[in-house]
Amino acid sequence: MATYCFQLYPHANIRYRESLQALGRAELACLLDACGVEADIQVQKIGGCTFLTFEAEGLTNQQWAVLCRHSATLMICRKEDDVLIPLEKPEPMYLPEDLAELLKYKGKTSAMFTKMMINCALCASDFLAVKAPVVLDPMCGRGTTCFTALQSGMNAVGLDCDRRDLKETADYFSRYLQFHKLKHGLKQGSRTVKGTSVPEAIYTLADTKEHYQAGDTRSLTLLLGDTGLTGELMRKTPAHILVADLPYGVQHAPQDGRRAEAFPQLMRRALKSWHAALKPGGAMALSFNILTFPRGQLKTLVEEAGFTLVDQAYDHRYEHFVEQAVTRDVLIARKER
Repeated sequence: MATYCFQLYPHANIRYRESLQALGRAELACLLDACGVEADIQVQKIGGCTFLTFEAEGLTNQQWAVLCRHSATLMICRKEDDVLIPLEKPEPMYLPEDLAELLKYKGKTSAMFTKMMINCALCASDFLAVKAPVVLDPMCGRGTTCFTALQSGMNAVGLDCDRRDLKETADYFSRYLQFHKLKHGLKQGSRTVKGTSVPEAIYTLADTKEHYQAGDTRSLTLLLGDTGLTGELMRKTPAHILVADLPYGVQHAPQDGRRAEAFPQLMRRALKSWHAALKPGGAMALSFNILTFPRGQLKTLVEEAGFTLVDQAYDHRYEHFVEQAVTRDVLIARKER
């Protein structure tokens, strides 16, 4: 029996650092469960640093690769007596880790938190072992979910109704690819869905020139349109997982001059479309502000849309303080086969 120690990042945001023990522990529990490993996770201080620790034996290479995906791990060690032995992680990032961090704006979701949601959604899905799954964010804003997915070697699709946000996302990504001299291609056009024109930009890229030339590529698709069109837009190429950080306010203001839409009403029609956008066996992770959208209300809408809730025995284990008007939680659900 070996003791494994996952050192948590000393996150720069003090508030988030205080929440990281609970969030990191919840994420590690998801990863262990997906690996079929039963273990009691402890939070320990070792040398003044915070570690998540557990005991297990006979971890396979595949199990180890999954556990090393943990979003908040600075270093992973095996403990023998009182000695920590650092262990190698199996693979580096597919793209540089600055991709999801450089674009700054008010209300930006932490890339670390976003990676946690991606991991938890994959663990709840049937596609944890897929090499390059498609990650969909149907309210992508300025692309943190998409960029976080690309860093890990996944494909990403982002949809938003805010033209300025999507333009800033596309401009930033184009500059980023050029700065890092990453081989890529860009195809721009539009699709007509339910009588509505939806502009799209599709980036095709690779981590190396050799991979690009060999066709071993990844893609980022950016779509400008209403989130209620997601299902139709993804009909031919549904996503493996869906990850979204829901707006924290009480209303969702459309960009075409119509009256603001009450958020529960928006979610009722959006969730049905999101369900259609996922492959059977796919999963969804949603973060939301419980002060404006109670968990019970969201759970009801998610179930009405045809999803099956996951982790109900651990409700609120992702709940954490963000700021005075925002206490965030995460809900995970599956689209059954």
